[in-house]
Amino acid sequence: MDYTIKTKIAGVNVEDLVTKFGSPLFVYSEATLRKQFRSFKNAFTTRYPKVTFGWSYKTNYLKAICAIFHQEGAIAELVSKMEYEKAKNLGIPGEDIILNGPHKPYDTLLEAIKDEGTVNIDHFEEIQDLEKIASILDKTLTVGIRINLDTGIEPCWSRFGFNLESGEAMEAVQHIAKSNRLRLNGLHSHIGTFITNKEAYDQQVEKMVKFGYEIEDHFGWQMEYIDIGGGFASNNKIKEIYHVSKGAIHSNEGRVPSIDDYAETICNALLKSLRPNHRPKLIIESGRLLVDEAGTLITTVCGTKRLPDGNPGYVIDAGINLLFLGLWFDFNIALAQAIPGQCENSQLYGPLCTNIDVIAEAISLPPLSRGDRLVISNIGAYNNSFWFQFIEYRPNIVLITERGDVELIRAAEDLSDIERREYLPSRLELIQPIKPVH
Repeated sequence: MDYTIKTKIAGVNVEDLVTKFGSPLFVYSEATLRKQFRSFKNAFTTRYPKVTFGWSYKTNYLKAICAIFHQEGAIAELVSKMEYEKAKNLGIPGEDIILNGPHKPYDTLLEAIKDEGTVNIDHFEEIQDLEKIASILDKTLTVGIRINLDTGIEPCWSRFGFNLESGEAMEAVQHIAKSNRLRLNGLHSHIGTFITNKEAYDQQVEKMVKFGYEIEDHFGWQMEYIDIGGGFASNNKIKEIYHVSKGAIHSNEGRVPSIDDYAETICNALLKSLRPNHRPKLIIESGRLLVDEAGTLITTVCGTKRLPDGNPGYVIDAGINLLFLGLWFDFNIALAQAIPGQCENSQLYGPLCTNIDVIAEAISLPPLSRGDRLVISNIGAYNNSFWFQFIEYRPNIVLITERGDVELIRAAEDLSDIERREYLPSRLELIQPIKPVH
């Protein structure tokens, strides 16, 4: 047998889930979420005395997922007005919010300052906005800045924050120093995504700490936090076309570092680089590594084909509208039942009327029939953030609790969700249905 069988998710039968909640169906395991966060927290807090974990909302901003991580002790790391409003609506106080991102609307920036949240400046225009806010509030504002730097990996995320090597970051610090209304107390940097080269974090930390001491020596501001962002890889597989040689998106031949590998490298680099008696807060904004393995998508075969090359093709009811990261990743795909017959090299298509809707270009499967279930694993990161409404409704999402109960955490859409913000001018109203032409 060339395929994997997965009849249960977190102890609950796949067929029972579909019977009650339909297909396709997103399923999250609360036990996996909590276990992964606790392992992550333990790996860092046992190696460094002051660590704060910021849950990356953009990775998955379902309220139930965010709430679980907040219960475990994570604060909120946000990159937009929408995310800020989601966090505040969930009850997160301002002091437990980090506001990053290249677009911070003025009203959101003002609210974050009033809420006493942590704001990391991304570009010079935000410095101007903060100077205006400081003048209006008649107070000195404490802020951080985001920097980008070369850690030897590709691609280099140079579009976010101020570049270190070119001198732009120091220019930004000088601008802040001249304002008399702003005080710098922290540095933020996020070097990339799905980083399997853990040594890149060693270089990141060393360069950030060194720059922090340059700021302290020139302007007298000691860095109170070093925020290294996230980017830690999960156990998914990158499609071959996206492999690069220097570790941001790395060959599947290389081993994905464990949580302890990342923690050991980062904490050692920090302790090695810091001056005696200076222990700034280490902030980590992990997302993918915490949530990816907790998410599963159940999908059902709705059509079968024989392709021109002779191989079978199968249409399933979940496409890139639900698995947008399927464009980059080869997800783990199992069957929910044993199926007799010889396996063939097959293709899996989604239900969308677009040629790019391919979930698996080559996968060994037995002869499938309409109604057969497939279980796609490790899809918790970004798919529910990137998913989009295109000719299909988005489905139910459920959470399997630690006790094994199943809770609905997002209901399937219907037409009212799609049309409720549309307006039909009265001149376009169809008084009578248009009769079809025969």
